[in-house]
Amino acid sequence: MKLILANPRGFCAGVYMAIDVVDQLIDICPNETIYVYHEIVHNRHVVERFQGRGVKFIEELSEVPNGSIVVFSAHGVSPALRREADERNLTAVDATCPLVTKVHNEAIRYARAGYQILLVGHADHQEIIGTRGEAPDATQVVESPKDIPFLTVKDPNKLVYLTQTTLSTD
Repeated sequence: MKLILANPRGFCAGVYMAIDVVDQLIDICPNETIYVYHEIVHNRHVVERFQGRGVKFIEELSEVPNGSIVVFSAHGVSPALRREADERNLTAVDATCPLVTKVHNEAIRYARAGYQILLVGHADHQEIIGTRGEAPDATQVVESPKDIPFLTVKDPNKLVYLTQTTLSTD
């Protein structure tokens, strides 16, 4: 049997869920501006479709008026950002992909158990920023093999690695 994989293969379930969250909010809250923290997903067509329906994509939470609705993208956010939204009385809707949430939970679990975490991914990607925020004191980001000599390993027996879920093999 010959198996041929389509490329690109389309959206994962987490992306579909995040898109659905924004679609539902637009329908449920037709008279309110929906703000989305960063792109809901990395897809220009999806973002432009939502912009055409009045959704505002923002890069800083300070751009959202107090008391407004903000959606956290499929890439997840740090606890600090969730706290800031709460302090500003924002209605925060979490559209984080369940696989990203799983990585966040693993970071928390390993950090509490005294492990150092090597987080493999792009340091400036929202998913890495959010994951690192779950266990900042235990996490070191590894973006490329060039980073390895600069890692500090306290106990090789208490070392774990986690990866960005959207990391490409390119």
